[in-house]
Amino acid sequence: MGIATRDSLRDWLRAPGSLSRRLARLGERFSVQVLRQRVAPFRALERAALGLPPRGLTVVREVILRVDDRPLVWARSALHQRATTGPWRAVKGLGARPLAHLLYDDDRIRRSELQPRRLSRHGHTRRHAARQWQAATGEAMPAQMLWSRHSVFSRSGAQLRVMELFAPELRRHRPGR
Repeated sequence: MGIATRDSLRDWLRAPGSLSRRLARLGERFSVQVLRQRVAPFRALERAALGLPPRGLTVVREVILRVDDRPLVWARSALHQRATTGPWRAVKGLGARPLAHLLYDDDRIRRSELQPRRLSRHGHTRRHAARQWQAATGEAMPAQMLWSRHSVFSRSGAQLRVMELFAPELRRHRPGR
């Protein structure tokens, strides 16, 4: 299959706007498979990105984005639990709808710069994603699935962090507009 490098996934790592909408253009059917949505302790990277104190709880949503039933992206969103009773309350009722429905249809929402990142093959996030990928798809996560990006969305002073981990198969496709 070859190695998915930052250069081979560069267009996906930098593509602005809705990832869901871009993926949907690759096939007949786009779907969101919700793996879990729950309250959990902050992770250090999420806490830092959201500018939150060392203690507290976050609402985490983890999904696989699929095109024609092919899993292409593992994604994790996190926000402070308080924000689900305020500006981000709609996250609780999202279900299998893409997060993009909330993020790109509201002029009050601002997005930070996209931050590409290569995950450590044996790091916590990669291992966690791999376990979920295996359980959801019945297949091992590709070893080359290491490149991710994250950004923070702000609305009315509350932040939501989104991290997306790309399958190496995407290097064969252009994200389009």
